[in-house]
Amino acid sequence: MVRKRDARESEVRKGMRGGAGEVTIRHYFRKDEFRSGVRLCAELVLPPGAGIGLHEHALEDEIFIVQQGKGTVTDRGADAEVGPGDAIVTGGGDSHAVRNTGTGDLVITAVIVQYPKGEA
Repeated sequence: MVRKRDARESEVRKGMRGGAGEVTIRHYFRKDEFRSGVRLCAELVLPPGAGIGLHEHALEDEIFIVQQGKGTVTDRGADAEVGPGDAIVTGGGDSHAVRNTGTGDLVITAVIVQYPKGEA
């Protein structure tokens, strides 16, 4: 399946997971378009000052790949500055948060994969 950039569905979430500002989610594909346990496959756009609050990923892994901008990720209680090309994976009950600390948009590709039933 090919999904052209202009055909992607978008949504805006205010205060995502308790974070500041608004996050635009541009879905590459929806959950129901996968046969596997993929819950999210999207581009996240965080304007300057916006963030996604601290949240846990139990029974799933989330992968962030920074495409553009500058931010700070809190992962397992530690802060790390991130930029283009950096990748983060969080799961197994660990928590993370992200915030845009730059002057332009922070653009992240995000994929959430759920564990098969019976695995943790």
